[in-house]
Formats: sequence, C-alpha cells, structure tokens
Amino acid sequence: MAKVILKSEEELRLMREAGRLLASVFNYLDQRIVPGISTMDINHWAERYIVDDLQARPASKGQYDYQYVLNSSVNQVVCHGVPSDAQTLKSGDIVNVDITLEKGGFIADSSKMYMLGDVKPIAKRLVDKTYEAMWQGINAVKPGATLGDVGYAIQQYAENSGYSVVREYCGHGIGREMHEEPEVLHYGQRGKGLVLKEGMVFTIEPMINQGKAKIKTKKDGWTVVTSDKTLSAQWEHTIAVTSQGFEVLTLRDEERPG
Repeated sequence: MAKVILKSEEELRLMREAGRLLASVFNYLDQRIVPGISTMDINHWAERYIVDDLQARPASKGQYDYQYVLNSSVNQVVCHGVPSDAQTLKSGDIVNVDITLEKGGFIADSSKMYMLGDVKPIAKRLVDKTYEAMWQGINAVKPGATLGDVGYAIQQYAENSGYSVVREYCGHGIGREMHEEPEVLHYGQRGKGLVLKEGMVFTIEPMINQGKAKIKTKKDGWTVVTSDKTLSAQWEHTIAVTSQGFEVLTLRDEERPG
C-alpha cells in the first residue's frame, strides 16, 4: 500500500486556497443550473470560470483520458455522468455536479446536488439525507479516530434513513495528485482501518441510493447508474485532519455557520 502523505502547514495553505476557489465555482453555477439548460452548458460555464476568472486548472480534464471538466450525474446516475449537449435538464430533476480544481500545485475536489424546479418530496428527502450522511462522516474526523469510524457513521445514518450505500466507489486522499492514499470507504466498522493523523487530507463523498446498492456502468465506460433505476444522490467535500478535529477545505458560503 502506498504511503499516506501528510500535508505541511504551507501545503495546507495552498490546498485551502484551491478549496476556496472551487467553492466559488459552485457559487457561480448556482443561478445558472435551471430547467432548460444542458449538462454540457454546465461544463462550459465551469471551464470558462475556472480558467479565465480564477486562473486555475480544471483538474479532471485530461485525467484518465476524460475530455470534460466535470461530471454531471442526473437522477438515477450514481456518478461519472458525462456532460452532453443532448441532455437537457427539466423541472423535477436532481443532478450532482462534481468538479476538481488545481491551483498552486494542489487539487481540491467537491460535488453538490442541485434540485431543479418542482422536485418530488421523495427525491428531496434523498438529497437531504445524503447531505446529512456526508456530514455524519465529516464530524467523525479527528486525530485518533479511524476510517472505519467515518464509514460507520455514514452507513448507519443512510441505512437508518431507509437507503443503501454504494460500495464500489469511495473517497480518496488528495493533494498534488487527484487520487492519493488512503481510500475512504462510506461504510465500515468502528475502530477499524487507518488511524487518522493531523495533516491527512482526503475526500468524503458518499453515493446513496433510494433502492438497492447494486450499480452498473453504461456502454460509454463512464456513466454509473443504479441497477434498479431508482434515484441516487451524492455530495462531496475535501477534508483536512487538524489537531482539534477537521477543516472542510471546500466549504461553500451557504454552509458557513451564522
């Protein structure tokens, strides 16, 4: 297993800046993601804003031969939805927008769910409970805790809410590379797995399904969907382990307390 890279104070400063810029991308998109636009529109807006306004690099573009700057995962799409001019968003849709950004040599990774127009209560509940499940995991982060504690907190909350946790995909260490050690599972047992230390930075990004956890990948080789065609939701933040607990490096304005 590759070594987990602990970040120095200077490296954390750079990662904090990348996270702040990435949070601003979502702020920029918030008023633009409405019924009638295409998922490719979101991709183009994000790319222009990241490159032209922020003087940063969209880190997903070109990674693993991926052509776009983000993933747009609509309704039953679990993750890795590919932007398309042909996919027009409509009222009632839920869509996850997953973006990475590099600035100063370090990468931040975050995703947000958008609910368009008149979303059914059953869909809104899934989106809200998935967000809360992510925060259950985040709140378990502190030195001396384990990755099993994080996964357990997410799994218990999601399953007690009547949902299932996708197991094939996980969070990951992040820094100079988009994917570093460790893998951060969204299920697990208390006290098991890697012990967290100050300076670790990783993503927490649970994918929660309305129905069964089983998934499948479409013929494009990217788009992952629920096998039973029920809805799926995901939220993601980049988290640093601090001496006192955690810091959310990609925290958005609407999430700030007070």
